[in-house]
Amino acid sequence: MKITAAFRILHRALPVAALIASVAAASAADKPNIIYILADDLGLGDLGCYGQKHFATPNIDKLAADGIRFTQHYSGTSVCAPSRSSLLTGLHTGHTPIRGNMEVKPEGQQPLPAGTLTLATLLQKSGYATGAFGKWGLGFPGSEGDPLKQGFDRFFGYNCQRLGHNYYPRHLWDDDKKLELDANAGQKKGVYAPELIHEKTLAFLEANKDRPFFCYVATIIPHAEMVAPERYMARHRGKYGVEKPFKGKDDGADYRNGQYESQPEPHAARAAMINLLDDQVGEIVAKIKQLGLAEKTLIIFTSDNGPSSEGGSDPAYFDSAAGLRGSKRDLYEGGIRAPMVAAWPGKIAPGKTTDLLSAFWDVLPTCAELAGQPVPAGVDGISFVPTLLGQGTQAQHGYLYWEFHEMGGRVALRQGDWKVVRYNVAKNSDGPLQLFNLAEDPAEKTDLADKFPDRVQQMGKILRAARTESPLFKFTQGGYLQKH
Repeated sequence: MKITAAFRILHRALPVAALIASVAAASAADKPNIIYILADDLGLGDLGCYGQKHFATPNIDKLAADGIRFTQHYSGTSVCAPSRSSLLTGLHTGHTPIRGNMEVKPEGQQPLPAGTLTLATLLQKSGYATGAFGKWGLGFPGSEGDPLKQGFDRFFGYNCQRLGHNYYPRHLWDDDKKLELDANAGQKKGVYAPELIHEKTLAFLEANKDRPFFCYVATIIPHAEMVAPERYMARHRGKYGVEKPFKGKDDGADYRNGQYESQPEPHAARAAMINLLDDQVGEIVAKIKQLGLAEKTLIIFTSDNGPSSEGGSDPAYFDSAAGLRGSKRDLYEGGIRAPMVAAWPGKIAPGKTTDLLSAFWDVLPTCAELAGQPVPAGVDGISFVPTLLGQGTQAQHGYLYWEFHEMGGRVALRQGDWKVVRYNVAKNSDGPLQLFNLAEDPAEKTDLADKFPDRVQQMGKILRAARTESPLFKFTQGGYLQKH
């Protein structure tokens, strides 16, 4: 009798269980895979689809042609760690926890605080497999900022930005385990790290093909040093005018401890590095197609800040800033305007271009909406899903804000077509503001502050109100002075 009753209860429960499973499966099916590819020190003008003439980037250009290209997109700020903090927290640099490249010896940077709501934790809670591959820079190994404690199920790459300067490193991190690279011992060059990291990226896609995934590909290319495998160098050697050899650190106790190696052909090396990165983007796209996931996968490609002049890199020769003023560490457009292309077959119409004002802190709310999650309260970002899909009304920013804590401190704010910039903040927090009209003067050649004092005053008030004080990152004359 008891057995019969139990059987009836189980029998009645089966359709309910099946329905729950069906709803869960349908819910998972509605959540797109998200691949976010972040180049390192790649300028707006370093891609063919943004005007690069010296070398080709066919795979990234095809992403743009197959989807949407943003012309007014901005990085979090003009150096690595705070830009990435802005990306992962949905907060601009006046609010995000990490506002500078503050190093923690012997390996790593100032950690994101425990309990930080990151893009990865949000998606992880929504049922996503989450993986980060490449450069981290937001917390030393084992700290509260370790990627495995900030929402990532899987990490492979460089924990430390300084060690990410070297392409043939002594070790990488495989989740929480230090992977010694014996093939790179001494002066040997057996493992070009971006290629090994790329292998692990593709393996993550394969391993998680049956569930929604977020894959954060934080490549170190083309950050200095200027180094590429010989098979790529051979494609580019001798094609870029007179080379200016760079003399770096090639031996000794500090070799491959963050200082750049010498490079006799830096023009060829930088082009070769971007060529390799472009090939890897093509391989990621091909892998997604092979797995039958193309129509379920949003792929975004962008860069963390403007182009650098370090390690022999020559952004002027390649017009890497696309004619904009400044470069890495500047808050002029060349330091913070970033390329961004996005493709999603069947969802994003091909061949689109948008001038929507957008920034790194918009990525978190965008992904939250795509994952069916409410946008967290207090973030600075705005979802750009309506622009991606061409549906609904796109909300607009009242302003965009940036700050930078090296070189005496810098702040900037954009409101519509107008932008104000202040340098030497540590010396004078209320120092003169430069004013530019980016619609008429995208290269920021003409300071209009004297002509429009009322606008300067109004934007100055917004600038002061846009940020909160940080206990760690202060505008001081010396700053923390690490440069990564």
